[in-house]
Amino acid sequence: MVATEEVRGALEEVLDPEYPISVVDLGLIRGIEVEGRVAKVKLTYTCMGCPAMDMIQDDVRERLLEVEGIDEVEIEVVWDLWSRRDITEKGRRKLREVGVV
Repeated sequence: MVATEEVRGALEEVLDPEYPISVVDLGLIRGIEVEGRVAKVKLTYTCMGCPAMDMIQDDVRERLLEVEGIDEVEIEVVWDLWSRRDITEKGRRKLREVGVV
C-alpha cells in the first residue's frame, strides 16, 4: 500500500511551469488521500485564470502514475483562497534564489 507521504514526496518533484518550485512548496496541494491503488489529490491555483492549469494537472497525474502501487489519479480542483503565505519556507528560499521574492 502506498503511503500519503510517498505521494507527497512524488509531488515535490512536480515543478510549477513558471518558477523552479514544486507544487507542494508553492502551496497548491490542498489534500492527498490514497485509497487502494488510487491517489486522490486536491489542487488549487494561484488564480482562477492560471494558463498552466491543464499542464500542472497533466504533470501531477504523470508523476503519480510513476509511483509503484498507484494505478489511477483523481484530481479535484478546489478554489481555496491562495496567498503568498501558502508558500513553504523551502519554496520562498528557492524563489529568492531566482529573484522572484
